[in-house]
Amino acid sequence: MSLLGALQSLVANRNVLVLGVSIAAGSAIGVLLVPRAPTPSDQKPPAPTVLLLERPLTLDDQAPRRALARVRRYASGTVSLGLPGGQQKRFRLGRLGAEIDKVRLAQLVRDARDATSPLRQLWQRTERRGPLELPVPLVLNLERTLPELLRLKDDLDRLPVDARLDLERRQLVAEVQGRLLDVDATFASMQRAVSRGETRVEAVFEARRPKRVAAELGNVAFDAVLGFFDTPYSRSARYRARTYNLRQAASKLDGTVLLPGEVFDFNEVVGPRDEANGYKVAPVIAEGELVDGIGGGTCQISGTLHGAVFFAGLEIVERYPHTRPSGYIKMGLDATVVYPTINFRFKNTFDVPVVVHETVKNGRVRAEILGPKRELTVTYLRRIDSAIPYDEVERPDRSLPSGTRVLSQRGVAGFKLHRYRIIREDNHAVRERWNEVYPPTTQIIRIGTGEQAERGRTLKDDPTPEYVADELLVMTQAPPDGSTDQEDAAGTMQEWREPGETGQRGWSEKAGMPVWHGADAKAE
Repeated sequence: MSLLGALQSLVANRNVLVLGVSIAAGSAIGVLLVPRAPTPSDQKPPAPTVLLLERPLTLDDQAPRRALARVRRYASGTVSLGLPGGQQKRFRLGRLGAEIDKVRLAQLVRDARDATSPLRQLWQRTERRGPLELPVPLVLNLERTLPELLRLKDDLDRLPVDARLDLERRQLVAEVQGRLLDVDATFASMQRAVSRGETRVEAVFEARRPKRVAAELGNVAFDAVLGFFDTPYSRSARYRARTYNLRQAASKLDGTVLLPGEVFDFNEVVGPRDEANGYKVAPVIAEGELVDGIGGGTCQISGTLHGAVFFAGLEIVERYPHTRPSGYIKMGLDATVVYPTINFRFKNTFDVPVVVHETVKNGRVRAEILGPKRELTVTYLRRIDSAIPYDEVERPDRSLPSGTRVLSQRGVAGFKLHRYRIIREDNHAVRERWNEVYPPTTQIIRIGTGEQAERGRTLKDDPTPEYVADELLVMTQAPPDGSTDQEDAAGTMQEWREPGETGQRGWSEKAGMPVWHGADAKAE
């Protein structure tokens, strides 16, 4: 090879650099060859510090075994779920069905050792390279975690409570924010947490804002009674559970404020009438019969409130009569409610806020609609158009001795009627009319077919008296005129009645209906 060829070969070599060449005719050639400095691409990338569960993991042949042992120790521990008020709920990961993905764990360790793996290349491209943290391949079991979260949800969910007025203390009660545990988001957060090897995660809630906040009620005036109504209830020990339900339901709506144009929704405000919400078993009307049911008595709260709303002159948006007349309220003024299907709703048609006030004490349920000033005179007029006879049925009862006859349910006639509301303000009057039908209630006689009476059982007839109702009833509620010191600040209630055929005791028998003698009749 010639000298030039050798030089070219050296120049082509990446590891040498020609610094100088001197060529003279007829003289020797001098060449200085210096090794070339290596480029960054020629250097082997540095190995990262690998962390697993916040501790360094030595990447030798025993790394997979040590990594598995470390994750197993973590999986045998607990994770705490942060709850409102600084509380927490601790779960054992094993109870949540946590499983280690051993195949993925081994692959993660291999990738951490391999400088050409995507994991290492990604770490290599990171601008501020720190330790290489391996995720924890631990998977929670949804089917085992979900029931635990649902049990928490039952305890933690809270409905929002509107700001209201405490009318007894004349204080403003602030609103309460509601919340719903987001089960799906909480599970996802727990899964992310264990994937990072964490031992605490915050529960995820969906906020539920109340419709009424205290800032909106600062200037509400409630000095005057715009409309009122009251009904009696028994204070005897026999009806203790029913009285409890009356107070429970009344407490839910007392102090509720309606701004102009807003609609009061009884079922929404009072909520479910069940044991979970503190209600007890008491008599209710079901398909025309009195039976025991949860929340019995709530209809008296809605009916009494309807009377106050009626005489305040507010718009009745939704209201349904009972399937049989009630002894505590006049026909046409009752309002039955069943959660969540049958409701009572009314609208504040005034240009000022109104406040709902209802109390249960001293044998009277009293409802009032409060506002700045009463200006309306409201009249209720009801006329019975016809009575519908009831039937009588006999039902065999093996718990009664043979031949025994007991009045299980007294019959109540049905009624077809029409009613009016007349609202007067100065010389202006508005009249509304409704037609209603109360179906008859079957009289039930139980006939004994057994050999003897059950030991300790007392046989008693239904004590409910014959139902009588004035054929014509007029009730007028007017603003107070302040003419005497004894004037009721709520205004006056005047009644005028014409008994007619249905308002006299004994009318059912005269009309040819079967009558069970044994209890005194009592007027409406």
